[in-house]
Amino acid sequence: MTKNTKVNAAILIIGNEILSGRTQDTNTSTLATWLNSIGVIVSEVRVIPDIEKTIVDTLNVLRKEKNYVFTTGGIGPTHDDITAQSVSKAFGIKYEIHKEAFKILEAYYKPGEFNEGRQKMVKMPENAELILNPTSGAPGFSVENVFCLPGVPSILKSMLGGLKNKIVGGEPVLSQTISLRTVESEIAENITKIQNENKDVEIGSYPFFHAGKLGVSIVLRSEDQSKIDICNSQILDFVNKRKIEVVDR
Repeated sequence: MTKNTKVNAAILIIGNEILSGRTQDTNTSTLATWLNSIGVIVSEVRVIPDIEKTIVDTLNVLRKEKNYVFTTGGIGPTHDDITAQSVSKAFGIKYEIHKEAFKILEAYYKPGEFNEGRQKMVKMPENAELILNPTSGAPGFSVENVFCLPGVPSILKSMLGGLKNKIVGGEPVLSQTISLRTVESEIAENITKIQNENKDVEIGSYPFFHAGKLGVSIVLRSEDQSKIDICNSQILDFVNKRKIEVVDR
């Protein structure tokens, strides 16, 4: 697969609680790992507040630039959950009760529990496609290339399986890690040289501190395992020559 046919995505994390530091974002890691596995490369992540104009403007930029946009957060029952109405505005379509979503939640809650707050969760852009929620009933939704998921990490994770058939990815991105007992400055020159000779492999270098000792993990990423293998052997070649210890992590 050539560079220009890669499938990319942006992740848009919506919520004041992330920006204030009250809630830690783990959804980016969950989504990016899953997207990589189906051949979609995450090329951008943004974190924005629950402000309608910001959501609309950001969405309108990202949905034109990327193959897919995934939003997380802001589709619950409270007053600051404004993602669904903001998506409607971004696409210039009606924000209304989704009949199928209404039926799902009406059946999910006990009689009398499907109150006004919870009914807010079935208001969506007109003709939105539902993303089913096996954990807590309330579905997410998609409009064209924008997929809106909840902010609660366990619920988001449970909904990804239902998306598989809706996302068309490229070749899955493969990765291999070599962990070394060294520091980045000691290997930077060799790694730069190998990166320049292997343009189809992305080489990342990540320091770690393990069992009281410093080290560096070299991560090789490509769609082609044979190219990773070539890169791997070039790295091990200079590592052995310089007697750098390879460690298991």
